[in-house]
Amino acid sequence: MKSDTITAIATAMSDSGIGIVRVSGDEAISIVDKIYQNVHHEKVLKQYKSHTIHYGFIVDEEGALVDEVMVSVMKAPRSYTTEDTVEINCHGGVLIVQKILSLVMKAGARIAEPGEFTKRAFLNGRIDLSKAEAVMDMIHAKNEFALQTSIKQLKGSLSDKIKILREEILYEIAYIESALDDPEHISLEGYYERLLDKSEHILKELNRLLDSADDGRMLKEGIHTVIVGKPNVGKSSLLNVLAGKERAIVTDVAGTTRDTLEETISLGNITLNIIDTAGIRNTEDIVEKIGVEKARKISEEADLILYVIDVSEPLDESDQDIIKMIAGKNTIILLNKSDLKEIVNEQSVLDVMSSITSNHLSLVQEEKEQSIGMCLDEKSDLTYQRIEGIEYSIYLIKTSTKEEYGIDLLTSLIKDMFFHGQLIYNDEVYITNIRHKEAVYDAKKSMLEVHKSLDMNMPEDFYAIDLMSAYASLGLIIGEEVGDDLVNEIFSKFCMGK
Repeated sequence: MKSDTITAIATAMSDSGIGIVRVSGDEAISIVDKIYQNVHHEKVLKQYKSHTIHYGFIVDEEGALVDEVMVSVMKAPRSYTTEDTVEINCHGGVLIVQKILSLVMKAGARIAEPGEFTKRAFLNGRIDLSKAEAVMDMIHAKNEFALQTSIKQLKGSLSDKIKILREEILYEIAYIESALDDPEHISLEGYYERLLDKSEHILKELNRLLDSADDGRMLKEGIHTVIVGKPNVGKSSLLNVLAGKERAIVTDVAGTTRDTLEETISLGNITLNIIDTAGIRNTEDIVEKIGVEKARKISEEADLILYVIDVSEPLDESDQDIIKMIAGKNTIILLNKSDLKEIVNEQSVLDVMSSITSNHLSLVQEEKEQSIGMCLDEKSDLTYQRIEGIEYSIYLIKTSTKEEYGIDLLTSLIKDMFFHGQLIYNDEVYITNIRHKEAVYDAKKSMLEVHKSLDMNMPEDFYAIDLMSAYASLGLIIGEEVGDDLVNEIFSKFCMGK
């Protein structure tokens, strides 16, 4: 690890009330002392106790005043990086902050690489790799759940879990190795049953982590949601209502939306990354045709499909194509324009779906009801219906984007579909990082090999090999089995001052 002193601007590069220039390393205090003076014009930063903050001035090479500042001093090892650290709290003008940074560099510090402060905290053993990644997740959190999950991971919720599993695996490795080295004093009699029970326990815990990965990803990054439907059914109106602004152009002309429109929408503690697509129909218009094909491709990768139907118009071949396209996807069918005369109802949709899938499908009325304040009197108590007879989830709900009813129920339904109403008020450990998921999956594969060896009555050293592989895979999460290239790649994604 480089041991020279580094510096960077730790606040956003925009005019603000306060700007912070951070300095860390063996020479941090002496470097800042070259450009700092207290009210008595003394350079006495080295004399100050750790974790104290002091009023004074930053001056340039000629002694001219640059800014009045508050300088905090944190001495090793009681700092973020475990090194001597100084933070210069100055006025937040971009020019001022950049000038102070330049003076610090002229005094002997070099500009920090992206994420180098947190990288030093990791390499110096103050935090493990999963906690370091949680720092960046906190900065980029899009919703309350993502923020709270990152905070829990920073406190050690994930790393503590991983360390417990590694300790259990390591105990078994050590026991096998000891028994093989000293069979006279350590017996492996009955060990088969004990290791079988232990491996089943570990597999159960690994599966629990893997099961949390998709929920964790969606809660952290947002639910990848795609709005589909024929032209002029209200897709763009739905996007505008959910976004709370005129995000998409809405007209009575079919085919107005020819390309995708993307919007990030917060619904309480969850985030929807919504894509409004071109209306799906057979068309000779080249531009519209490209938009339709793009809509089909995007729908294949969606976590959730919002399929909008105009209930005042009959279903046709385009609807049949859409129903085929959404097969196997979590879908909410919105029976939209319910304020108009209804030609299509839930049973109509069910009949078309049954004919296409050749399955016996039925509707189940959900018990949950929710009163929507803005809805029409005759529809003041709305319920949603679930289609039974298929493995994936499809729900139907009546809406009117014009009258804005059914939207609150849609929000509630999305939460129930993906998170069963339980968002952040539990102690579940969530995997929110694809790198962590891959490591857990590799550990699971190794533990399954242990099971296979036990079933085949293989020699005990076979167990130890696969146990060690599982141990190493889990070590990747907390940084005990990683190489320099991976560490550099992870921290390269951090911002400069963190």
